[in-house]
Amino acid sequence: MSIVSMSVFLRRVLLADALVSGAAGALMLFGAALLAPLLNLPVALLVPAGAVLVLYAGVLVWLARKPALPRGAVWALIAINVLWAIDCLWVSLGGVFSPTQLGHAFIGVQIAAVLLFADLQYMALRRRHSPQQA
Repeated sequence: MSIVSMSVFLRRVLLADALVSGAAGALMLFGAALLAPLLNLPVALLVPAGAVLVLYAGVLVWLARKPALPRGAVWALIAINVLWAIDCLWVSLGGVFSPTQLGHAFIGVQIAAVLLFADLQYMALRRRHSPQQA
């Protein structure tokens, strides 16, 4: 099992992902009743999605405090972010829900953010394994 030492860059990426995920999650979890009519998304979708994001943010903070991570753990975070983007795209365009324009924008921002974090996490892995970093 390959271990990745925690670089300042990777730690900052994980903490930024935690901050954004936690903020979005708390908004969805505690503001679902207000968001639902604005976004035209059901409370039954917003609350569990918000809870998952808050939990994910806690895991990210926990991981960011470690001196090193298994390389597979970082790949798992990348995969989770990509899967979240795919799920968001399905919610926005899948035909099951009919989000408002604000709803599409809310979902689009999530897609952009998680893909950015997936890319930054991938960059952190590549930095740790480049010849000049060895």
